[in-house]
Amino acid sequence: MTLPLPDPVNPQKSRKGLSRVFHAGAYSIAGLRAAWFEKAFQQEAICALFMLPAAFWVGRSWEQTALLCATVMLVLIVELLNTGIEAAIDRIGPEWHELSKKAKDMGSAAVLLSLLLCGGVWAAALYHRFIA
Repeated sequence: MTLPLPDPVNPQKSRKGLSRVFHAGAYSIAGLRAAWFEKAFQQEAICALFMLPAAFWVGRSWEQTALLCATVMLVLIVELLNTGIEAAIDRIGPEWHELSKKAKDMGSAAVLLSLLLCGGVWAAALYHRFIA
């Protein structure tokens, strides 16, 4: 005799096909909405609204345009991951802990590196477009 399986903790695990894709998309939209209330993400998203169209003007080839767009999107992606790390750490507890600080600092460093990469690529593209 087989026992019935318990209900999954996460109903997404039992979904199949288009239902799974639809629900995953809804979770992604919910994540973007949640991120919008983070000041850093707001600032970077507003910059992206200007920089993504500008990439089509600054880039001289589709490769340059794609690289400019990719670096902007990378900043947003890394900021989302950093925000997720911070939320998970904050859920554990508000007390100070060395590992919590380390995790948050590393997430922040990842954002800094993505911003430096984006700034460097854009500076080089602007230099070649207008000065060189």
